Amino acid sequence: MKPKTEKRTYVVDNLEIRANGEDEARTLVGYAALFDSLSQDLGGFVEIIRPGAFTKTLQESDVRALKNHNSDYVLGRKSSGTLRLEEDARGLRVEIDTPKAQWANDLVESIERGDVKEMSFQFRKVIDRWTEREGQPDLRELIEVRLFEVSPVTWPAYTDTEISARELRELSNEVIDEQGNKISDEEPPPAGHSLNDHNKRRLQLAERL
Repeated sequence: MKPKTEKRTYVVDNLEIRANGEDEARTLVGYAALFDSLSQDLGGFVEIIRPGAFTKTLQESDVRALKNHNSDYVLGRKSSGTLRLEEDARGLRVEIDTPKAQWANDLVESIERGDVKEMSFQFRKVIDRWTEREGQPDLRELIEVRLFEVSPVTWPAYTDTEISARELRELSNEVIDEQGNKISDEEPPPAGHSLNDHNKRRLQLAERL
């Protein structure tokens, strides 16, 4: 079962433009994701991206860099060498050689002025883990994700999915209770529901993904 794509946004303090010469493309440098950094409340849960979450996808996926997640405005692409991505101790580091187009120049100027400070990424979870926390939002850890694109953005999109936190949790690879015990996917249905109804609900969730 594969969840729909989601988006996360980070305000970074070192989004910068590097100029390689007057006639050369300018390079955008920053972080699209930060490791071990607790998110804001995303609607009943908080989230942490664990180191190594991007390791496999960086080897396999031809990631794009877009302006505001808009595929009409391609800033760079991994396979062409105009987008370079790597995991370091801080997070997912991004370098984009921006094209010589007026819309890209306008974006560069907005970044240099400090008007655009956020970086966002679009992903699909591969492995996650949920921990129930009494009196606090549940904790979701992203262990492995499939990365599709990264974007400098004007407006943050902290979460972008058509299914709720509860549904994401039900479809998680692993759910852990307060005592650290794993909750089985085969646990009995909620009170008042037959096993058939319970299984039908899980099937409906899968069909929506």
